[in-house]
Amino acid sequence: MTEAQGRLLRRHSEQVILGYDADGAGQAAILRGMEILQNLGCDIRVLQIEGAKDPDEYVVKYGPERFQKCVEKSISLVEFKVKVLKKELNIENTNDKIKFLNEIAKILAKITNQMEREIYVDKLSKEYKISKEAIKAEVNKLMYKNNSGSKKLEKKVPIAQTPKEETQVTVSQSTLKRENMVIYLLINENQKVYEKLKAIINLEDFKDEQNKQILKKLYEELKKGNINTNHILDWFEEEKIISHITEIMAYDFEITDVSKAIEDLISIYEKEKLTNRRNAILKQLENIDSSNQEEIKQLENELNDIILKLVKVK
Repeated sequence: MTEAQGRLLRRHSEQVILGYDADGAGQAAILRGMEILQNLGCDIRVLQIEGAKDPDEYVVKYGPERFQKCVEKSISLVEFKVKVLKKELNIENTNDKIKFLNEIAKILAKITNQMEREIYVDKLSKEYKISKEAIKAEVNKLMYKNNSGSKKLEKKVPIAQTPKEETQVTVSQSTLKRENMVIYLLINENQKVYEKLKAIINLEDFKDEQNKQILKKLYEELKKGNINTNHILDWFEEEKIISHITEIMAYDFEITDVSKAIEDLISIYEKEKLTNRRNAILKQLENIDSSNQEEIKQLENELNDIILKLVKVK
């Protein structure tokens, strides 16, 4: 499957069912196709057939009605990944069962919808006789780690808690930790990191209002060439912001390589921007007049470039 084919499918349907050959090469093709379709925001299902090497042979042997029933029973992306994983391990073996638990936890931790995740936890618990508590414990452990996989971003960062009545928007802990690290680097490394971070991270990219105010002030002062950030607390009057900055400055981010830390942050923000733009283009393509072929082509070309960039920043 190519990106162009994936885009064509996505324009006509949100749900895509992959029905490749049942051999090893066919299953590998499913995994490759998944990445392309995921980047396009598709609801991916996988066709499961037995007694035939491919869909064509299945229809010839058993008829279209029985094949249609297989289509209706197509499994989700998560179920397919778990099924592939099970084939590779002997879950009757204790070590393999532990590995199986760890791997399915990684799969479930990537599900952003809590209700969907709960359903899969319940389903997998019953099917493989693993306690829900054990699965949830592993999933929760992974969900508190930063998406970059870097140790310096895995450790929980103390966050100044804003009173609930003042909170307008709920910001995830991973986002807060990421923003705190940006501020920490600007304070401690200032001009060394300012140009690189400023080029990719805008004020609009920050979700927490306190962090946004701090970033705005840091950008203003560093733009002026004011590298003496030792007096940063004097730049603010609000007690809660001063307290928040103090906590960030006191926290040990365990950064051993500043350049690597910057690269990790830039990669995360780049991926977020690309993903948001991809979703916006897909929405435009769904609503655009089919007669406007020139604009459609421009959007599709941009979408193709974004997909290629998303693969590179992973």
